[in-house]
Amino acid sequence: MSQEAQPISILSASECWDLLAGAPLGRLVTSTEGEPHIFPVNFAVQNRTVLFRTAEGTKLVASAISKEVLFEADGYEDTQGWSVIVKGTARSLHTEEEIAEAETANLVPWTATVKNHFVRIRPLNITGRRFVFGARPAGS
Repeated sequence: MSQEAQPISILSASECWDLLAGAPLGRLVTSTEGEPHIFPVNFAVQNRTVLFRTAEGTKLVASAISKEVLFEADGYEDTQGWSVIVKGTARSLHTEEEIAEAETANLVPWTATVKNHFVRIRPLNITGRRFVFGARPAGS
């Protein structure tokens, strides 16, 4: 059976970054005060990092306190889907140089709110899978 015909295949790091770069929405997974939290965020891929904007609040506090986060995005078409997970460290950007670089990503908040803070996730690990949709194999 060819790799394309396999129902699940592992993606290379390059494939993962390419797919993330085309995804409009992802999910930030973090922990504050021992409680897990998940937040939908629009984001940009910049220099093989994940960049998002946020306002004051839990996402910003979580990126300052827990630092280690997960970020997940996925997508699908009629015949296949994919999922990518980035494990990394999150850090709020503060210097003029960091902010100027982040602004070149042209990342605009989806909601009509003020989101003045940039957070960058530097990957420790990136993994992804592609799923081919179809009927279950005979006998299952």
